[in-house]
Amino acid sequence: MFAVLSTGGKQYKVSQGDLIEIEKLDSNVGDTVTLDQVLMVGEGEDVQVGSPYVSGCKVTGEVMEQGKDAKIIIFKKKRRKGYRRKNGHRQLFTQLKITEITKD
Repeated sequence: MFAVLSTGGKQYKVSQGDLIEIEKLDSNVGDTVTLDQVLMVGEGEDVQVGSPYVSGCKVTGEVMEQGKDAKIIIFKKKRRKGYRRKNGHRQLFTQLKITEITKD
């Protein structure tokens, strides 16, 4: 069974046992998280699409890690003007292991 869920402004297609990295959630390592914004759920030919969400469907996951992604560099320059700006950013993430997909 798979599900398409929405969290952090992004959509993820997940199955049971998958490891995904999503936008940071306020949870500790080892906590159980329930995501209820499920856009689509199904198995094989039996697919149910929500409008916008599938009612009664939840995805449960366990928090495996809280961390930071690799640094990205933002560099802005305007030629011949002496304008240069350098900035860096490390995005926070939560790594989830999908444990269960339930639908009523």
